[in-house]
Amino acid sequence: MIFATIEFDGEEKVCCVDRAGERVFPISHFFENIGQPCPRDMNGFIDSYKDEYTDELALFYGTRPELAISLDDVRLLAPIPVPRRNLVCLGKNYADHVKEIKGITGGTADIPKFPIYFTKATHTVIGPEEIILRHENYTKKLDYEVELAIIIGKRGINIEATDAEQYIFGYTIANDISARDLQIDHFQWYKGKSLVTHCPMGPWILHRSQAPLPLALEIKCYINGDIRQESNTRNLIFDIPTIISDLSRGYELQPGDIILTGTPAGVGFGAVPPIFLGAGDEICCAIEGIGALFNVVEE
Repeated sequence: MIFATIEFDGEEKVCCVDRAGERVFPISHFFENIGQPCPRDMNGFIDSYKDEYTDELALFYGTRPELAISLDDVRLLAPIPVPRRNLVCLGKNYADHVKEIKGITGGTADIPKFPIYFTKATHTVIGPEEIILRHENYTKKLDYEVELAIIIGKRGINIEATDAEQYIFGYTIANDISARDLQIDHFQWYKGKSLVTHCPMGPWILHRSQAPLPLALEIKCYINGDIRQESNTRNLIFDIPTIISDLSRGYELQPGDIILTGTPAGVGFGAVPPIFLGAGDEICCAIEGIGALFNVVEE
């Protein structure tokens, strides 16, 4: 299943998306059919989700094409427009990226022995086609980072790596926009990673049933049609079960939590000379099996 948050007729709705990415089906019809209250948003849907819904939703909408709405008639929002907690992010989680930024953001080219965590504020999240603000009075060095994002499906703490998959709701695409000058000036990364609009996400959530572990998905980023980043999630230094297990040690994961798993080589900061985002730049982040996320930097 694929799940999206849309705006239709002035209302925010949670929907199922067909595999072709052409039609959406509001979940309200399904919950009305089973006699249960419809969740108000994606967070509520994740809270209430039961494993049996995966097949039941597919059967219900597969036999009711009249309930479909064309994707052309709706506006896709971020899958979780307002996360409940800060996004958890991993730094330096692809070996080629570690090498390309050696000495730039601190540290060496050594492969990390433990995951490197930081967070982004919830106000960074925007959806597909939304404008990325430049904040030109505060930063001159905006950069892009395509990342696979994990959406947590249920509460858990001290999770074993072998059990990690059952705590995942699904996956989406994130663009960890970074103000590199602020990132360096403030030493800690939070400020440089947390400017408003600096985490585009979408276009939707691919349920874990459609992407069993281990993942080996092509991941790419294009700037104005030119490919800048290209790798595969199999190249993560710390894989998904390791991330979930390590992060959950003494730290309770909650439904709707979002974890960005790191970016591969090819960021603008790693180029010689560096290549930063400019006014009107078009960014496309793509991950195999999920789709593509398009955004433009403000003029």
